Amino acid sequence: MEPGLRERKKQATRHALALAALRLTVERGLDGVLVEDIAAEVGVSPRTFNNYFSSKAEAICALALDRAQRAGAALRARPADEPLRAAIEATVLAEFSGGAVPDHVPDRVWFAGLRLVLATPAIEGEYLRVRAAMQEALSAAIRDRLGLPAESLLPDVIGGAVAAACDVASHRWLYADPPVPLRSLLEEALRHLADY
Repeated sequence: MEPGLRERKKQATRHALALAALRLTVERGLDGVLVEDIAAEVGVSPRTFNNYFSSKAEAICALALDRAQRAGAALRARPADEPLRAAIEATVLAEFSGGAVPDHVPDRVWFAGLRLVLATPAIEGEYLRVRAAMQEALSAAIRDRLGLPAESLLPDVIGGAVAAACDVASHRWLYADPPVPLRSLLEEALRHLADY
């Protein structure tokens, strides 16, 4: 069921705030950005920002958290007769590779700023929450697709392996010199899961 107009507006505001938080922080550093700066960038009040996020770190990682939740829903929506491995690969590549510009490679300055942001303790802690959300979303969708009971370890093991492969590919993408497209790294990482 499609969300109503009000919900779509709320989602758009949340997304805009998250994008602004990430972009401004990459440009200025975490300490160089205030909640007021992020809110002003989107044309809302700081109070509105606080209705969506409890901190700058949460806002910065919101896009990744949203991607984790979409991945679980997208995996559930794949055709039931599609092999699990193919469904996982299609889901991950669609969610991680940037949609309309899957092979876009940001410039070195953007990468350098992003590396500094991600190395901040506040962001590292929030990113662990995102990583756990990705694993949980994938595991739950895998459990549903396979019709397994809650006590089965298999969905959690597969979900954890896929989340780890995404982490490895993302890390390599972030530190690659020269920069490379994320999609090719994701494809390689997911291929390695089948090698064992």
